[in-house]
Amino acid sequence: MGKILANGIDTHYQRMPAKGVDPETAPTVVFIHGLGTDSLASFYLTLAAPVASAGINVLAYDLRGHGRSDGPDTGYTFQHFVEDLGALLDVLELRGPVHLVGNSFGGTVAFGHAFARPWQVASIVSIESEPPTQPWSDRMVQAMEYMVVQLSSEQTFLDLEAQNGAHHAKLARKAAAKLFATTMTTEVPSGRLMSAEDLRALPTPVLHILGGEGLQGGDPHALERALSHCRTVVIPGQDHSVLVDAHRNVRELLIPWVRGIHTDVPWINAAVQARELIA
Repeated sequence: MGKILANGIDTHYQRMPAKGVDPETAPTVVFIHGLGTDSLASFYLTLAAPVASAGINVLAYDLRGHGRSDGPDTGYTFQHFVEDLGALLDVLELRGPVHLVGNSFGGTVAFGHAFARPWQVASIVSIESEPPTQPWSDRMVQAMEYMVVQLSSEQTFLDLEAQNGAHHAKLARKAAAKLFATTMTTEVPSGRLMSAEDLRALPTPVLHILGGEGLQGGDPHALERALSHCRTVVIPGQDHSVLVDAHRNVRELLIPWVRGIHTDVPWINAAVQARELIA
């Protein structure tokens, strides 16, 4: 674990090398957590070790304003988060195609990065997430307003303590303090949004994992219709917390997906060639 300066942000990250294989030739997964009270811990405590044990390199990091990464007063548009990811990969010299695994807002960041640097992304695993479109931005405005109301209420933390314990409530209070000390809640929905044409042209394979009772439960195959290369898997009985509550199911989907893409040599070669041409 450590910190590194990327895009002007002192970014906390953790890496786990692939086990049982040569890390130099193994695929790499980058875990991107959600917004608000989340941090890289949600992946560290669920998927990181099993994925590394399966022969896949792991990188997880705290978004700006989250966990142990720096939290400037301003600079929280969606585009800032996308640029942070690109800068982090550059500084760590991860130039080859990597697999981006994003939970909630983290998946949106992954789509934004794939839009900006398609040659650098082998695939996206989107967990209860969606691309940065205008409808997404409109919903995020409402979600941020709701988050402010919830985290401004003492009852929210009392309920969290009753349900999950004092430690979780303490972490939530700390995250709320960070949130209200910045412009995050007003800036996040802004950035370079993707149109329907952008989505259709996105060359990146996508594994879309949803909870049957999650935010997209009403139309779980909408993303499949919007993208050219997308497979949707719905986990019944799960809601937006599918990463934490059904991490074994997610792991069983993630590992063979990454291995399958990694062994698709022609696709990887094409991605590398495209990277070299654009760079």
